[in-house]
Amino acid sequence: FPPKLLIVFIDCSPVLQFVKCRDVTVPVPLYRVAGFPVSLPCSVSGYEGPRTQDFEWFLYRDDSLGRQMGVVSTRDEGFPYAPFQLRVRTGEVRVERDSGDKVRLLVQRLRSEDQGRYECYTPSTDSTYQGNYSASLDSPVIADTLQISYSRSLTSQPVPEGAELTLTCSAGIQSEQLTHLSIMFGKRGGREEVSTVREIISIDKTLAVVPGRAYRKRYDGGEITLEKRNGEAGLGVYVMRMKAVQPDDAGSYFCEASQWIRDPDRSWQKIAQRTMEIGNLTVRQLGEERRVRKSSPSGEVTLQVGSPLLLTCEVQGLPPEVGSGLLVQWMRRGSVSSDGVEVEVARMNPDGVVTWGDDLSRSVGGSMEKVSAGKYSLKLFSAQPLDSGVYRCVVSVYAGRRDPGPSAPATLTQRSEGVIVNLKSKDVVVSARAELPRGPLLKRGSTITLICNTTVTTTGPVQVQVQWLRWPLPVTKTREGPGPGATAESPTNTKPTVVATLMYDGVAKIASNGSGGGSEVSVDRLSALSYRLRVHAAAVDDQGLYACHAEAWGQDPHGGWYNTGARAESPRVTVYLYARVADLLLFPLVIGVSSALFVGIVIIAAVTCCFMKRLARQRAQNSK
Repeated sequence: FPPKLLIVFIDCSPVLQFVKCRDVTVPVPLYRVAGFPVSLPCSVSGYEGPRTQDFEWFLYRDDSLGRQMGVVSTRDEGFPYAPFQLRVRTGEVRVERDSGDKVRLLVQRLRSEDQGRYECYTPSTDSTYQGNYSASLDSPVIADTLQISYSRSLTSQPVPEGAELTLTCSAGIQSEQLTHLSIMFGKRGGREEVSTVREIISIDKTLAVVPGRAYRKRYDGGEITLEKRNGEAGLGVYVMRMKAVQPDDAGSYFCEASQWIRDPDRSWQKIAQRTMEIGNLTVRQLGEERRVRKSSPSGEVTLQVGSPLLLTCEVQGLPPEVGSGLLVQWMRRGSVSSDGVEVEVARMNPDGVVTWGDDLSRSVGGSMEKVSAGKYSLKLFSAQPLDSGVYRCVVSVYAGRRDPGPSAPATLTQRSEGVIVNLKSKDVVVSARAELPRGPLLKRGSTITLICNTTVTTTGPVQVQVQWLRWPLPVTKTREGPGPGATAESPTNTKPTVVATLMYDGVAKIASNGSGGGSEVSVDRLSALSYRLRVHAAAVDDQGLYACHAEAWGQDPHGGWYNTGARAESPRVTVYLYARVADLLLFPLVIGVSSALFVGIVIIAAVTCCFMKRLARQRAQNSK
């Protein structure tokens, strides 16, 4: 018999895979730059045997006419050929495992002669030889053309806080292969940091400007910028500006240029990088050299009422090369021993706009000016007694920002020493007494008339300003406990209602809610020191306890009137409104009419009821 032919069909294709087949995979061609690292991955699957597989790398150089050259092996230390033996022993060329069946060929410093086709081979651990046991990829080597330089380095001289910092870095690449360039300005260390590296701002591989995480807010505010300019020899010039350096900006600055390529799998890979040290930055804080002081006057000053008050504030120690915005405020506290809150008299914003903080200064009239660089003045044209107190100048510095926003924090705020301002005024004594003129009892609907007599003891012209006040009547409460009795609740703690005011210049001001019942109110002056209040067609809500409050106003040498601070309040007068006769008769009349109607209805109902019953009896008898 002829011999039988045995044919075994093995298909390792992904469509018809009847048996388990070994498969070795490597990426598609990768372009890398000479002098920089390269990492070539290789993995195996579908194998039999141990989970840790061995790998061997071969190189077919472009200039070796297809000759094979051993690079490195995971199982044989003598595997490398002569050109790679020293590089393998020093670790410059090595294999690193990601897992038992995945490795990477690492070349720490790629050379131009390393260009060629790399083959990854896996020795067999299978019971039968099936599948592919090696895979190859091309790894072209790009010449290193990445250049970086800077125009000038940072000096060792400290930079004042708020000054502008400009750093320049030039970089470029000249490669036939399509690659991208990114530039990053960074900082190492600082006042408290030693090894921390912070990315300040960069232009990434897609030409987008990206601020560092710690500098995002300053970038959004326009305080940090990065721009590209065209330079010489095909280099790009990158300029970073910090408009106002801060103490935290101290540290060692550098510029980093990176070359990027997009691999066939669409991922971006950094293939080259160079860093240029620019220098160390030291920031001199403003608090170390700036102070606020008064130039005129100092200590304590005493003025006559009506005299002009002039205060000057001088700021020293601001670096002339730093453009800083200043917020200058004049604050006043009522007295030397007072612990109350200071009030703002006036302020000048960094843009030069002056605003007044209290009505007193505006009514008296005054000015706040910038006399010269760092020197500011406050002037009240006619000082009044209420202008006395302790004045301080408060200066807030916005280093490097001439026009800060309303919510921008100040770099530094300092307060000057206080200046005590005393105003001498003439002695004034005032008293007041309110009374009801004699007459018939006050009834609802009648006119309430009150007289306020005042006396003023002083020298020179004087006017009295009178204000009428009303408290509710005391509420009578029955005292609880054994024994009869009643107590009246005092309205002393109740806030009074302002009824009307007659100003020192004769102008009457009637309060909108002065009359509780909506009655018409009028005030006038009967004589030089006698004043009258009238409530016409008074209602129940107009009754209560009335008093007059008198204030003395004096005249300064310039003819202006001022509040002397002398005041007095009269004892309270009780005003009670009795009911009118018509009101008293109205209730009995209503009761009488109602009673008569009720009796009439009852009588008519009774008569009707009796008549109907009698008529019903007569009809019953007739029917029988």
